[in-house]
Amino acid sequence: MTSLDTSSTFPTLPVTRDAADRPPALPDRCVIVVDSALPPGLAANAAAVVALTIGQRHPGLVGAPLVDASGHSHPGLIPIGIAVLGATQDELSAIRQKGADAGCDIVDFPVQGQQTTNYAAFREAVAGVPAPDLRYVAVALIGERKPLGKVVSKLGLLG
Repeated sequence: MTSLDTSSTFPTLPVTRDAADRPPALPDRCVIVVDSALPPGLAANAAAVVALTIGQRHPGLVGAPLVDASGHSHPGLIPIGIAVLGATQDELSAIRQKGADAGCDIVDFPVQGQQTTNYAAFREAVAGVPAPDLRYVAVALIGERKPLGKVVSKLGLLG
């Protein structure tokens, strides 16, 4: 058995004591804004698609499992909650930009996603649209409470 000296192959990155001891910061707030003109089924689909990606991007947002009185375990849910708000499709692009400017993580769902069930076709359709021209059925903002709140403060619950 030979030993491999990786000291020259992989540089050592400096790590400060504070950074090493601190867990990554969890977002304070999570909001999904859905096109209020969508019929209920498509609105629910848009919110679900965006929520799944939020969970993938922010696995720390999933809470501990819930255990009922019979001892059965149920998957953990998001302990900070997710407000689902409504806005016009025209407002969604502006909300997305304001959220990005406020330092929020953005998960957006372009309209092309509800025009096909083929993900390759969805990707191709989005690739043909310049970023400023994309339209959205839903946009999620994940970040600090105060800046995020300023972006969505005038919006009401979807429905």
